[in-house]
Amino acid sequence: MFAPPPEIPCAVFARLPDSLRNADASHEWVAAQPAGGPERSLLEGPSFDRNGDLWCVDLLNGRILKLSPGGEFSVVARYDGWPNGLKIHRDGRVFIADHKHGLMVLDPASGAVRPWLERVGVERFKGVNDLFFAANGDLYFTDQGLTDLHDPSGRLLRVRADGRIDCLLDNIPSPNGLVMNADESALYLAVTRANAVWRVPLARDGGVVKVGTFIQLSGGGGPDGLALDAEGRLLVAHVGMGSVWVFDARGEPVGRIRAPEGAFTTNLAFGGPDNRSLFITESASATILRAEMPTPGKTMFSHQ
Repeated sequence: MFAPPPEIPCAVFARLPDSLRNADASHEWVAAQPAGGPERSLLEGPSFDRNGDLWCVDLLNGRILKLSPGGEFSVVARYDGWPNGLKIHRDGRVFIADHKHGLMVLDPASGAVRPWLERVGVERFKGVNDLFFAANGDLYFTDQGLTDLHDPSGRLLRVRADGRIDCLLDNIPSPNGLVMNADESALYLAVTRANAVWRVPLARDGGVVKVGTFIQLSGGGGPDGLALDAEGRLLVAHVGMGSVWVFDARGEPVGRIRAPEGAFTTNLAFGGPDNRSLFITESASATILRAEMPTPGKTMFSHQ
């Protein structure tokens, strides 16, 4: 349908030391997944703090990691959990989407991790995956679990800044990464098992309306993490394809980044001195990749 988009080069920025890649082969989360995925570590959730340090999670080892601007890893916290996504609040708190427990919060000063939202009412989550802060402080997150095409019951939820909780969608076959469009009138939602990115417009009453497919991918395992640049272009980490796709605001492909090694491109974040460097977690090789982009990323809530 479209001509192949131009390729944007990238290279390895940092590699997780082997000493930190020590998950047990019998890990409960690994045992529930299809064969062939990473088994010693699983990097996700890259996010920058105001000091220019890059945070990320290692699901299989229950670790919260931090990288210096020079690419050196340090362990901020390790706890009994399965951290899957991470975003930083503008007050400095580090929020974690934990597949095992729900939403957690980390105190960056002490490294202590505690529950923030473990259930809605009396109902526990299927398995929280990723999260995103809107400019008004509302927190959107996905409840993925093991949902797929034969169990399309994954959910998209919102915790408003005043504490109210809304379930916006409950019919999603594997909701994953999410990001808002340029004016925050809609969400882009990675639906991994449908190999698609949905567009979720927000209604005037705070609900959603006219939800539809924005991007239909093929091959690989499906879209995972999403990011937006300052011109409204959507960047999609395509797990199993070893690529990040760049789409303009109309949904046309305008760029492709190929991982130099590994096919598990899981998530991405803009950073660097001018916010033009795109950092990508590649879980098979346990690396952080870096690509220089023509347009800076949209300013995140943590930096507003």
